[in-house]
Amino acid sequence: MSSISLNIEFGGGLELLFSNKRSHQISIPAVVPKDNHTPKPDAPFAAHNSKPADVTFLIHWMKDNLLQERVELFMEDDTVRPGILVLINDTDWELEGEGDYLLKDGDEIVFISTLHGG
Repeated sequence: MSSISLNIEFGGGLELLFSNKRSHQISIPAVVPKDNHTPKPDAPFAAHNSKPADVTFLIHWMKDNLLQERVELFMEDDTVRPGILVLINDTDWELEGEGDYLLKDGDEIVFISTLHGG
């Protein structure tokens, strides 16, 4: 099964939820389950229930594989919570189709929290 290599960056305090590391080099499957669950490596799933890897799958993968604590500070209703800016190759993800953006090898995805306590 082929995979996609990505550079994931965090800012604005989000790195605290992800092992206190601002940068992660990861590899995810190129083809993933339509329901976005993160299968075990080499676990089979039916081709008719698959799709190309997109940002929505990446968010679920990060929740299951990188997030260390407090999922509610990162995700809400199957996507990133309001107040988290997502950049895909330095472009606002809203211009790229948000979670539907199909990931490509070498993409850089940046998550920046704009929420700060006071």
